[in-house]
Amino acid sequence: MRLHLRLLRIVPDDTSFDFIRFRRISFPISAVLSIFAITLYFVVGLNFGIDFIGGTRMEVQSKVGPIDIAKMRTTLAQLGLGDIQLKEFGGPDTAEIKIAQQPGGEQAQQAVVVKVREALGDTLDYRSTDVVGPRVSGELLHWGIIGIFVAIGAILLYLWFRFEWQFALGAMIANVHDIVLTLGFMSITQIDFDLTSIAALLTILGYSLNDTVVIYDRIREMLRRYKKLPMTELLNKSINATLSRSVITHVTVLLALLALLLFGGQAIHSFTATMMFGAALVGTYTSVFIASPILIYLGVGTGRQYAPDAPEEKAAVPQREPARAPAPAGPAAPAAARARR
Repeated sequence: MRLHLRLLRIVPDDTSFDFIRFRRISFPISAVLSIFAITLYFVVGLNFGIDFIGGTRMEVQSKVGPIDIAKMRTTLAQLGLGDIQLKEFGGPDTAEIKIAQQPGGEQAQQAVVVKVREALGDTLDYRSTDVVGPRVSGELLHWGIIGIFVAIGAILLYLWFRFEWQFALGAMIANVHDIVLTLGFMSITQIDFDLTSIAALLTILGYSLNDTVVIYDRIREMLRRYKKLPMTELLNKSINATLSRSVITHVTVLLALLALLLFGGQAIHSFTATMMFGAALVGTYTSVFIASPILIYLGVGTGRQYAPDAPEEKAAVPQREPARAPAPAGPAAPAAARARR
């Protein structure tokens, strides 16, 4: 006895949703959001962590209950150490202290740690202390930016060799769109921009590229199969053909990132929040509504956008010979036969 199990279909096979018609809405919206994100980047700026600006970071935990952030801020302000940032870190009894870089080099940074411990006393457990000098922080920022641009260039070359140049340019526009909107998100939320944020941006590039390549590969296959199908219909067919895979992938990634965001703690908070916005949300939108329809404006399928399919030729139906009248029966039959002779 055989059991026939039906395959799980998240999206029906005959789905024919018209995604491409929204390009006249998605393109202006993306342009406005990109301009807004760039403006935020130059006006508000990123909240650079001590990885990039140098300074001292300390994580402390109270031994006697919740930490009084206001009292701690007042105590540290009397030390005259300049800009000091305080916030809860993972729980009400734990706090993170960030102190701006002090003049005097590495010895001055170590002296800050001693002053803070003396001022706050023994009621706190000093769980971790990180000191980053100006030279190291500058090198980290420099090489982090270079890493992003090298990744973008490598992606461009890869797509250029695998597809045509229009596909490579379309994917690059989509990836830059993702990075710009993600930087705008980080500027408006002021989450820490540190080394984990660089890792998140590189991960977003790879994730968005993977989704775009899947759709582009189906588009290339459709271009070979349907020679005269209008370009808008061909793009819709390609997106709908990969829709089930896209839904499963993005929902799975979104649930995993949501769990990390809620229960992963502050150590990976900036990485997880950046990934959730840039990969799971913006990356999904970009692959469908930006990367695919932009091929129309880059000249892919020129000449087929409004070319109707060739009408099918009707098969010639062989005409039958008219049926002969049946031979008369009875005595008239021999006479008819003799007449034919």
